[in-house]
Amino acid sequence: MLHFVFLILALLAPAVLAQSSPPLPSIEARTWLLMDLQSQQVIIQRGADERVEPASLTKLMSAYVLFDAVRQKEITLDQDMRVSEKAWKMPGSRMFLEAKTWVSVDQLLRGMIVVSANDATVALAEGLMGSEEKFVERMNAQAKRLGLKATHFADSTGLSHPQHYSTARDLARLAAALIRDFPQYLPLYQLREFSYKNITQNNRNVLLGRDPRVDGLKTGYTENAGYCIIASARRDSRHLLAVVTGAASDSARAAEAQKLINHGFQHYDTPQVYARGAVVSELPVWKGSQKQIKAGLNRDVYISVPRGQVDGIRATLTSRQPLLAPITQGQQVGVLRVQYNDASMGEYPVIALESVGVANFFVRLWDSLRLLFE
Repeated sequence: MLHFVFLILALLAPAVLAQSSPPLPSIEARTWLLMDLQSQQVIIQRGADERVEPASLTKLMSAYVLFDAVRQKEITLDQDMRVSEKAWKMPGSRMFLEAKTWVSVDQLLRGMIVVSANDATVALAEGLMGSEEKFVERMNAQAKRLGLKATHFADSTGLSHPQHYSTARDLARLAAALIRDFPQYLPLYQLREFSYKNITQNNRNVLLGRDPRVDGLKTGYTENAGYCIIASARRDSRHLLAVVTGAASDSARAAEAQKLINHGFQHYDTPQVYARGAVVSELPVWKGSQKQIKAGLNRDVYISVPRGQVDGIRATLTSRQPLLAPITQGQQVGVLRVQYNDASMGEYPVIALESVGVANFFVRLWDSLRLLFE
């Protein structure tokens, strides 16, 4: 008969003094959130699941598709792409391309990333897929693959459209995926200016240079969307992501993102509660060449909590029993559920850290008899 073993695990030493949760900062924006990329947790938020126009934050997905195309060797950075009439006529931010000219993928990417150039974005979309429409289909396919369930793209640039929408939560997930999957391109998001044909334009992310912790990532604006920003900031081993949509001005979006970043570093910690490959528990094994198996996680686990409140973290390991040999290293043998106070922080597969072979006939027979009475 199947049954489950529940183990309550002590994770960290209690804090000297438990504190109440810090008050939320006053953020003047339509929606906002702060994510810790180590724990992949949204620390604080308001309206994170409300539908919004992403404006030029859209170009994070355009970049994701293009970086993936380079990885798949569909295009190369030194490849030239032709500028169409459509790309040349694009409204909004531009790098001032000329129609019927050829420009390298590298230059177009820099124009799209640093100065949010719509003409460069459309030139890249058409160069990769033949048309912007087919490129947008690929954007939406990637959104689905990344689990962006509240997102749909209608264009590659972020111009207003009734079927062009996302949420602060999905935009944070997109930015996190871009950082995780394509770290080699992140220095492009730190560039503070871009020059093309003797025209130099500044990056609209004014936090670059103002706060040495900020290393990207993207701004956006349309009349409907308001002023938006996703700001990435690092301090020591911590990495925060602030998302602000619908701010009143360029300076306001930067100020509100700065408040979120400061709040996250000042009031929250992200301790490592388990290391990849560390033993979480030893579980009983039946009909095996050994009676117990060492079990652990295949990834590091971090949990973000208010500073001084690590004593609120608890974990429960659920193991399906009986565990019958043979068991191979890496095989899932349970689930670890982590909570902070009464809130779920995540579920993680627990795997066998070693292999256990089958026991001899007499041990198997004895265990079979014992299982009859379990």
